[in-house]
Amino acid sequence: MILAITQRYEQIKDKHFKENFYLSKDYKEIFEQLGIILFPVSSTTGIEKVTDICDGLIVTGRAIDINPKYYGEQAIKETNLSSDYDGEDKLDLILINSFHKVNKPILGICAGVQVINVCFGGSLYQDIENHTSKEETTIHPINIEKGSFLEKIYNTNQIAVNSFHHQAINKVAENFKVVATSKDGIVEAIEYKNIVGVQWHPEKSRDMEFFRKYIEIYVTK
Repeated sequence: MILAITQRYEQIKDKHFKENFYLSKDYKEIFEQLGIILFPVSSTTGIEKVTDICDGLIVTGRAIDINPKYYGEQAIKETNLSSDYDGEDKLDLILINSFHKVNKPILGICAGVQVINVCFGGSLYQDIENHTSKEETTIHPINIEKGSFLEKIYNTNQIAVNSFHHQAINKVAENFKVVATSKDGIVEAIEYKNIVGVQWHPEKSRDMEFFRKYIEIYVTK
């Protein structure tokens, strides 16, 4: 099994190698343990070929916010856009559309769920409070809808999740169902057919059951 996964852009303080694309070590170790090959993608070149050879797509979190022009708004001062690189929006949108076109499963994590929502016509809150902290990991409970993918994983209607985001889903894209929310009403997960998106980072908590069940339900069925 092969899963396409988005690489992310970063700048580091090295005059020789200051611009890089990376994949979190957490994903590497999780999918090694699951025996699944990851196909990291950082370029829009050959997307049809990537879609053809991969069994599904993971859209990972990212530091650069999606440009609000994609949901008809102007950026506010809290929105984190890069003056050096704007290719992540294009990459994510093309990948999502390509995999959806051939009915292959898509998983979005953190900013990944946000860009999925925007791709299908939804919008975002450009800045929210109390869902991230630079000093410590924010943890909070979420309520899970009955019959959802998440209930199938955890067999409960409430779990605690980590939280690293300052943006969130506002208008939910057409056809998508909200399947988890936080106490303050923030959308924490959405589903539509074989597309799933969660606002937290299950890879950071090494939630093997999340990824194992996702593969079982959506990729190997």
